[in-house]
Amino acid sequence: MTRILIADDHDVVRSGVRTILEAHEGWEVVGEATDGKQTVDQALATRPDIVILDYGLPLVNGVEATRQIKARVPGVEILIFTMHDTDSLVRDVLEAGARGFLLKSDARQFLVAAVESLVAHKPFFTGKVSETLLETYLAKGCTHESVLTAREKAVVQLIAEGRTNKQIADILSISTKTVETHRALALRKLNLDTTAALIRYAVRNKLVEG
Repeated sequence: MTRILIADDHDVVRSGVRTILEAHEGWEVVGEATDGKQTVDQALATRPDIVILDYGLPLVNGVEATRQIKARVPGVEILIFTMHDTDSLVRDVLEAGARGFLLKSDARQFLVAAVESLVAHKPFFTGKVSETLLETYLAKGCTHESVLTAREKAVVQLIAEGRTNKQIADILSISTKTVETHRALALRKLNLDTTAALIRYAVRNKLVEG
């Protein structure tokens, strides 16, 4: 039996994905989650084979959740499920350890194939990404630097969601001093000087919903 965890903050999306998966013989949905922190907790509790993970989750985004799950649940495969396929997003999810990438617009056509591929521990991508890109990335490492690191983006997302430094520290399991350091680095890299400007950046770059 292949055990699958679904993480998306929209009820209708989770319901649709669950219906498709449960129609497949030998697949079992062992849990659902609505934010990134809950996803990590559910993954630790249920030990799934596959996690279908929305990139734009509240609290902890898909990249940070991927990193935490891959570090703590051996052998799990993660399918990033998203409306967007920007180059920086793709680099971030590959770096975090995801080996599947599916646009929500392609779900009806490719969801089953994506999960079948990951069950066999083979990569699966739609959108701009291909297995060739993955192989190049893994062979050469990440040769392009995003303006912000994945951890800095996670901090900026939580700031934009209105979280305090202490709340961010608790969610990401880091110290408040480290949160302050990431915030300062993000401001400097982006040449911004206020939290409001940082929030506008987060909305414009789809780190949070506008």
